Amino acid sequence: MAKGRGAEQYVETSLLPTKPKRKDVIRIAKQKDYSSHLSVCNKLCYAFGGAPYQITGSALGFFLQIYLLDVAQLDPFHASIILFVGRAWDAVTDPVVGFLVSRSRWTRCGRMMPWILISTPFAVLTYFLIWYVPPVEQGKVWWYLVFYCLFQSLQTCFHVPYSALTMFISTNQKERDSATAYRMTVEVLGSVVGTAIQGQIVGGAIAPCHPGELDVLDNGNSTLSSDVNISLNETKQAYLIASGIICIIYVLCAVVLFLGVKEQEESGSLKLEPMSFFDGVKVVMGYGPYFKLVMGFLFTSLAFMLLEGNFALFCTYTLGFRNDFQNILLVIMLSGTVSIPFWQWFLSRFGKKTAVYFGITWAVPFMILIVSVESSLFVAYVVSVAAGVSVAAAFLLPWSMLPDVVDDFKVNNPESNGHEAIFYSFYVFFTKFASGISLGISTLSLHFAGYVTNGCSQPDAVNITLKVLVAPTPVLLIFLGLFIFKSYPIDEERRQCNRKLLQEMRDSEQDSESSELGTVV
Repeated sequence: MAKGRGAEQYVETSLLPTKPKRKDVIRIAKQKDYSSHLSVCNKLCYAFGGAPYQITGSALGFFLQIYLLDVAQLDPFHASIILFVGRAWDAVTDPVVGFLVSRSRWTRCGRMMPWILISTPFAVLTYFLIWYVPPVEQGKVWWYLVFYCLFQSLQTCFHVPYSALTMFISTNQKERDSATAYRMTVEVLGSVVGTAIQGQIVGGAIAPCHPGELDVLDNGNSTLSSDVNISLNETKQAYLIASGIICIIYVLCAVVLFLGVKEQEESGSLKLEPMSFFDGVKVVMGYGPYFKLVMGFLFTSLAFMLLEGNFALFCTYTLGFRNDFQNILLVIMLSGTVSIPFWQWFLSRFGKKTAVYFGITWAVPFMILIVSVESSLFVAYVVSVAAGVSVAAAFLLPWSMLPDVVDDFKVNNPESNGHEAIFYSFYVFFTKFASGISLGISTLSLHFAGYVTNGCSQPDAVNITLKVLVAPTPVLLIFLGLFIFKSYPIDEERRQCNRKLLQEMRDSEQDSESSELGTVV
């Protein structure tokens, strides 16, 4: 009787209003987090996290080659080894870090945030040391190789988790696309900041060039003048000041990201299923839409990287704008920043595939123009404005389309989830590997063409090589990438269908959890 009475009392009291259990409150809070919209403040704080990668990337991409050649005064062959090995090492670390991130356990800070926080102080230290010229002549090559590789690895520990964080700030496609647009705007602005800081500070202290046989007329007078009042030591100091400012901005952006963005924990079908590294490689690279997207953007990214890596040298020597190249680079980045909102509107109005075709090819005629006409500062600025529009499209579209591929994978493989970091890391792997190839081949080509370190002018073979590297080769790579991208299967109709299916899966999962909770109660 006592036992039966106890059960009867349990039934009676269970029907009365009770204080929600802590477990229920946590579950409901999680569901609200997934369904809530991101505020403008959240999107801005998330976007600021992308600035460090672009600030340092633009400074390294535009200035590292000319720094190694004319300031550190390395042989072009040694410079090509540093650039290629550093980028190749960076590329290899991306899938490794992506795999490790995908297997990370959830902490109070999230699963991605600890990587970002721990890597930041070491990354800024190694970045600063890249721009320091060691006093030991024999150890220069190893100095730059070691610290360049270390920085790239630490930057990977920041950027891969940050990229994958896109999937954990919201499950709503529109919210993610909007946050991505904010991110791309800040990232292009970050490229502007990096180019401006590095270019304007360094541009005011250009290392003096050394006239050679090509610069001397029959009467013994030099055909070119150099700023002899500016010593090489002042140029080195300018690079250190610029890198110090960039390091401070890097840390501030990481702090804003951590304080302003809440990483949402996976629930239900979104929870991580452990997978070995090689199984992860097989899964992501064997998925057709992802492979086509990555390969298409691989070639278009390589085209813009060739242009980026050689444009400073092209402006300095081929066009003869030794004192104006930093302003030309700044115009490219400013034009790209202004263009981001236009491309966000364009892709939402006409679709992402159409935006790819129109945005990437926009720069082609201007690339051809800059190498076809005689040296003209006005033409150079016009081309810079036009190129910036394409650069904005190249920045925005890959990161806007990667979440679509991940969603498509989840719909077609509901049993395999939690591999977002692997998807993102392999895209970064291929783009960085392409960057390493482009920089290595570029510097090696200049070596064979007879590049004169810190010369006031270069042989005709060098000027021809620079023209090939900034126009014909990028144009060919762009069309090859667009040809591959033509077979990319995720159009707007399929994307919207995936969005609905994923929402139904989440709703079904939440209903199932509610039913189980009701049964327990």
